[in-house]
Order: sequence, then structure tokens, then C-alpha cells
Amino acid sequence: MSDQFPWKEGLSATSEDAWERMEGPKGLWVMYQNAQSCCRWRLRRQAQATTLNRLLLETLRSDAMHIRVCVLMALAQYGFQQGGEGVRINAFRAATMYTGMAARMTQLLQDSAPVMVPDFVAAM
Repeated sequence: MSDQFPWKEGLSATSEDAWERMEGPKGLWVMYQNAQSCCRWRLRRQAQATTLNRLLLETLRSDAMHIRVCVLMALAQYGFQQGGEGVRINAFRAATMYTGMAARMTQLLQDSAPVMVPDFVAAM
């Protein structure tokens, strides 16, 4: 949904475009699962982190939590409204936060595990 690289934040799509590109609830669920995976990865790396990386890891945790809440709200709304404006707006919010989380995760990987960056970019 972005014309930019994974290490840059921001979307270049409207809420309607984002909803179509993410294939509705299917894409929301993928974002939810990836946010969960990010939290698990963060927990494994926390003990090894430098002070700067700890701040970044905490930001990732916060991002992941906000994404999951936003996705659950959008999915609940979708169950009642089947793709109304509120659903698309919450999905867009989740996608916007997701690009930020992906950018921070890419930055962290570049600093701590650069060999993982190509696989991570491909997965995103």
C-alpha cells in the first residue's frame, strides 16, 4: 500500500484503496498475526538489546498492541457493517501503524541482524 521502501513510514493510498489492496478482513488478519509475531520476536531480543534498541523494542511492542486493537475493532465492525466507512477507517489506521512498525522493525534488523533484512522485506 506504499510506494516507499519498508524502512519508510506512510501510505500512499486512500482508506478505500487500502481496504481493497489488503483484501478486506484477510489483510487485517495478516496484520494482526504479523503484529503478534513482532511482539514474540521483541521478547526474544529484549535481553540482548542495547539501551537504544530497548527503546525501539518498546516502541515496537506499543505499535503491535495498537495495531491488534485497531484490527480487532475493524473486524468487529466488519461483522456488523460488512465494509462500511468506519471499517475502512479503522483498517486504514491499522495499516498506517503497520507501516510504522515495519519501518522500525527494519531499522532494528539493520542494526542487529542485517542478514535477516532481505527475508523480512520479502515477508512484508
